Amino acid sequence: MNHFQSLDALVQKRLKTWPQEPPGLPARSRGRSVWLRGRPGDILTSSHPFLKHPGSNLLRTLPDGLWLNFGGQPPDLFVDIFAIEACASLANMLDKRARFAPSTHSLLAVCPVPWLLAPVVPGGDVPRWKATGLLEKEPTTPLVLPVRDIRVLYALKARHYKGFVESQVPYPHEYFMPMEALIAENSHQNPALQTLLARASASANFLELT
Repeated sequence: MNHFQSLDALVQKRLKTWPQEPPGLPARSRGRSVWLRGRPGDILTSSHPFLKHPGSNLLRTLPDGLWLNFGGQPPDLFVDIFAIEACASLANMLDKRARFAPSTHSLLAVCPVPWLLAPVVPGGDVPRWKATGLLEKEPTTPLVLPVRDIRVLYALKARHYKGFVESQVPYPHEYFMPMEALIAENSHQNPALQTLLARASASANFLELT
């Protein structure tokens, strides 16, 4: 196993311990909020959610981590996404950033039938399709929803992270952290990480009057 493969395996292992709702990320301040972890998934389900542009069946974006926040009312259903990308090199980071760069193209989230039929928690009795609150009956076709809001957390190796912080300005939807913090044991319980993710929500742009 080479270095990139071992790092990828460790990232996947850590992210599988993260909960259904990204730690520290607040729910939408208005309306129903249902978070489900799409990637990485459990080994019992062979297919997991992915992102794509309309009309494209070959070019798919498969983030290392992907959480989906289902919302809306028929016929205006949508999903907000929170993605995590672990970048082993600068070239890898540039490629992954390009996939989430501001664009005039739409982005779709595709939830395959096997993933929707599987339980939210392994061994549980509530299937994901029912947990979304969007479907009235068991699906027979993939659930394809337009992406309303995107937030992406990039994990960079220490030397890349230091250089990025010193010389670059992120897009509003981007957040960055050192790789070591992501792959640390119980990383989702890191208070600093939770504080960072607390800002990764559209609700952070509104003044809440009390």
